[in-house]
Amino acid sequence: MRPSLPDYGCFPRWPENGQGFIHPQDVQIVTRRIPSERVFRRESFDGTYYHYRYGQVRFRLKPCLWLQVESDGLDIGDPVETVGVGMERELFIGEVFGMYFVRRKGCILYRLRRGDVVVPNLFTADSMRLLLDKSRIRPGEIAHPTPNVYDRSERMKGLL
Repeated sequence: MRPSLPDYGCFPRWPENGQGFIHPQDVQIVTRRIPSERVFRRESFDGTYYHYRYGQVRFRLKPCLWLQVESDGLDIGDPVETVGVGMERELFIGEVFGMYFVRRKGCILYRLRRGDVVVPNLFTADSMRLLLDKSRIRPGEIAHPTPNVYDRSERMKGLL
């Protein structure tokens, strides 16, 4: 049974003995990023390898044990606005720069970036508002004909 993709999760422990579950071209990428609390996005399955993404970083792994995490609807690269809590927090617009699952809290914490500056605090999804509409439109069910566009000179020839 295949999971519905995309889904999110992390590798808090090394999933298997050795590196045989990693695509040979991605060994260096994966060994620098797992094990960790980073939340990866599992996007597709090609029959042998799952394709993962963490921001611009992409890699492939054979099916292995990982900790699946419930998504908040935010992803790395999304523009967000922080939500104020009384006078305790500065309001600003930033970009999601990192996603980390904190088991103690049971949720994903987000690292934000303002321009080129990484904000030192971590934020929960409740303390941010997405500035992007991620709604998806389903494909249409009615096949519409492609309109024929004639050159103006061709239309004029037909009138003369």
